[in-house]
Amino acid sequence: MGVGWRIEPMVTSNLWSPLRGGDSSNKFTLTCISDLMGLPQFLKFAANGSCTGRGCCEAELPEAFPVPEFGLWFRSGRNNTKFETTPCSYAMVVEKSWYNFTTPDLYGYAVLPKRFPRGVPFVLDFFITNGSCPLKVQQPPPDYACVSDNSYCENGTSGKGYVCKCLKFYDGDPYIPDGCQDIDECKLRELNPELRDSYPCSSDGICKNTLEGYDCPYKPGMKGDGMKGTCMDKFPLPAKVIVGGIGGISLMAILSFLILLRKEKRKTREFYKKNGGHVLEKAKFIKLFEKEKLKPILKSSNFIGKGGFGKVYMGLLNNEQVALKEPISGTILENEQFANEVIIQSQVIHKNIVRLIGCCLEVDAPILVYEFLPNGSLDDILHGDGKEPLNLGLRLSMAAESADGFVYLHTKTNTKILHGDVKPANILLDDKFMPKISVFGISRLIARDKQHTGSMIGDMSYMDTVYLQTGLLTEKSDVYSFGVVILELISGMKATHSEGGSLVTNFLEAYKKEKKATQLFDKNIAVAEDLEVLDSLAGIVV
Repeated sequence: MGVGWRIEPMVTSNLWSPLRGGDSSNKFTLTCISDLMGLPQFLKFAANGSCTGRGCCEAELPEAFPVPEFGLWFRSGRNNTKFETTPCSYAMVVEKSWYNFTTPDLYGYAVLPKRFPRGVPFVLDFFITNGSCPLKVQQPPPDYACVSDNSYCENGTSGKGYVCKCLKFYDGDPYIPDGCQDIDECKLRELNPELRDSYPCSSDGICKNTLEGYDCPYKPGMKGDGMKGTCMDKFPLPAKVIVGGIGGISLMAILSFLILLRKEKRKTREFYKKNGGHVLEKAKFIKLFEKEKLKPILKSSNFIGKGGFGKVYMGLLNNEQVALKEPISGTILENEQFANEVIIQSQVIHKNIVRLIGCCLEVDAPILVYEFLPNGSLDDILHGDGKEPLNLGLRLSMAAESADGFVYLHTKTNTKILHGDVKPANILLDDKFMPKISVFGISRLIARDKQHTGSMIGDMSYMDTVYLQTGLLTEKSDVYSFGVVILELISGMKATHSEGGSLVTNFLEAYKKEKKATQLFDKNIAVAEDLEVLDSLAGIVV
């Protein structure tokens, strides 16, 4: 389909070349250098860069030739009707404007290799003599020559034939598959320093080859056009100072936070050890909770009450409603004493006793986690704003089941457990109004000397006189307090303690005078058929 040519300089007066025109991009000239060595009078007419017939002449080859070959002849000139021989020393076919004439070239062919040691460059593309470029909507013919991707076809100017070329940014042979390859401009810059002007890239940029060109992005922290060489910092000096200041402050804040976090972790480990964590780790019936897990519950919105033991909160823990009791700091036994008491309480399993689920030891005063009872306390039912009238049967059932719970604490456990703060507020009710004793064993958890306390730990309205006088807590102290609770159940009145008297005093005086206390009974249950039962119950108490 095509033919290639090789053109060399020829020292002859005749030059034949199988050159075919028709490609408008190939502008060639035939340059002839005359030997003026014998004609020094003409030397003064030759000038560097001038090839207009004085020492150097050139003829532009036509774009198209009607014949596949052409011939050029050089003959002697004519001067005063006499021919003088002015032979052409050598001639060459070169791309137009490539050759720049200099007067030393007149002195023979041996000068040219010194100027152009690599020879005279001359490149001709293959030219397909038959056929033409197919239209975009046409299917290329089977012998279509432009088979490489990234190539295109260009018709000859004579209207016949076509030539294949690589697309811009590609180089190679368009006549073979994958012949046109992407030009790696960055590699060319690196291998050929003289090409760096053709492919500029700032020294602050990083040359990256891309399809159909290359990119010259700046290094991080810079901005501008890498190809144009415009370079500047992204951040001016004032901005750097501000950012640096903010960064310094942020770093100090982070370091401070890490120091505080480390101190907090160390303090947490100290609390855990102080509260007997290593002992409780081995317990089977107690769960140890992390402080972070209980924090969502210890909010003011979840606060439900406060007593001698501390604050009480209600919340959801592991999908179970629980009550958190946060003791008053400094009132809890330390180390193994507290741990042992918690283990004892966790082993107390009775239907009329509130179950201790676990505790948190990572705080100064350990937080106890109990099961939550939805109907509040007996005090709420008897004396609260939303109190409900309780029939005698339910009141007697509450008294009997509470008594069963106290018997279990005093006699059925391996170690006798004294409550120390028996009152309606510490008898809680489940969803079926079954009573459960709460805050039991408070006297054992509070720091003391055996069974003696340095300060009163319960409500004085329910305390027996022996405990008030001696500070000695026994099971009889719990029995006395429970008797006062029974008086509240049958009277519906609160067991207040004041100089003017108390509920216990009122019942004692009634029995001294009339041997009955009918006027003190709750009118909701003081019916004729139940008075005997009420009198008997009151008589047992007083």
